[in-house]
Formats: sequence, structure tokens, C-alpha cells
Amino acid sequence: MHIAILTFEGYNELDSLIALGVLNRVRTDDWRVTLATPTPKVTSMNGVVIEQMSTLEEACAADAVIVGSGIATREVVEDPAIMHVLRDLDPSRQLIAAQCSGALVLARLGLLDDIPACTDLTTRPWVVAAGIEVLDQPFYAKANIATAGGCLASHYLAAWIIARLRGDAATESALHYVAPVGEKEEYIERALRNITPYLPAPAFT
Repeated sequence: MHIAILTFEGYNELDSLIALGVLNRVRTDDWRVTLATPTPKVTSMNGVVIEQMSTLEEACAADAVIVGSGIATREVVEDPAIMHVLRDLDPSRQLIAAQCSGALVLARLGLLDDIPACTDLTTRPWVVAAGIEVLDQPFYAKANIATAGGCLASHYLAAWIIARLRGDAATESALHYVAPVGEKEEYIERALRNITPYLPAPAFT
């Protein structure tokens, strides 16, 4: 399984790196999590430079994709080279999630047609202007598309992806690892309360 986190120039560290950390709590040989960037290096909104772990083209072939957020997302959606590559994202064969302003990317790609979205308060007017209904909640998913609003909602996207690809036990284990000491059960319960309504119903045999 390859999970790619799209990370652009001006990225928000909390959005990309918290998801990266939670997702990497799954420790199996067939589980790979990468930061997918359009260039060999990108610099965050606070000056943190990271190197490319995978390309945007590789992300379009991944099993799951998180579109990260940042201060330059409006420039990203106006970049024809980037958007040409990202048009190959396909929720019929991938889990696709967007963090905060990443919802703008999904909107521009036509992936949020008839699907409401979550985003941060700064981005909300732009998403609304794109014709998307914005929900006043931290997480929402429909089928294979999910969105989250607020930097510290990024672990909800990670938990949703783990739950979809590896199940409840792996999700709880990953969240338990990162949760604050003394608050682990409360933290896990809140995360599961937010994502469980949007998970497929279990199959009965």
C-alpha cells in the first residue's frame, strides 16, 4: 500500500507531517507513506525544507492520497502543469482526502461535485465561491473521498485511511501511539466518533 501526501510550496507542516507521523505508525512491509511534491524540495510556510519522497505522478497511482494544505493553494490550482498531472486522481480506485485548503484542489478537479466539504476558516470563503457546500465540522467523507478542516483535524484523515485500508485495530493502535499520556482513551474515542459514521458498514458472513 502506498499513501501519498501531496505537499506543495508553502505547505502547512501540521497538515502534512502529523498525517505522515500517524500513518507511519502502521508497521508492515507493504505499507509506504510518502510526501509527494512537484519539485525536488519544497519549503513550508514557516521555512521548513523537505525533500521529495515521491512525485505527483506516483501519487496519482497510489492507493490513497491526502492533498495537503498551505498558503499557496490558490496558486497551485492555477498551475496548469500541476493540475494536468492531478487530473489522474481517481476515487474509483483510490482513497482521496483533502486537508483544509486541499479542498480547493478537489473542487477544481471536479471531485467534490454534489459532495459537501470540510475546510479551515480562512479557506472557507474560497471553497464556497467554488460552489461547494462547507460543513461546520472537522471531518466528512462520502465513499472514497474525505475532507478535514483545521490543522489538528489531520489525524482524522490519517485514521480514516488506516481504518479503510487496515481496519479498526490498526487505527486504534496508531492513535494510541500518538495520543497524549493520560488522555489516550478519550483521544481515540473522539477520533473514532468523528470517522466511524463515514466508514463502510461491516460485511456480515
